[in-house]
Amino acid sequence: MSDHAIDITGDICPFTFVKTKLLVERMRVGETATVRLKGLEPLKNVPRSLTEHGQAILSLEPENGEGPDGVHRLILRKMT
Repeated sequence: MSDHAIDITGDICPFTFVKTKLLVERMRVGETATVRLKGLEPLKNVPRSLTEHGQAILSLEPENGEGPDGVHRLILRKMT
């Protein structure tokens, strides 16, 4: 279970990362968050951008066996 959660499945880039970054900024170092995202572009860009900003990706898996453009659940840990 994560400390925080956000659902960005209805958003498009660049808002997907902007909303995720705002969540991370409110978190304390060591806390975790679950991010629900959908689509190929967020699936590629959100994890990449988070790691570039020093955060740890703990897991990234599709929900309910959905394909690459379906809903995914990303779990991150705030590192900085």
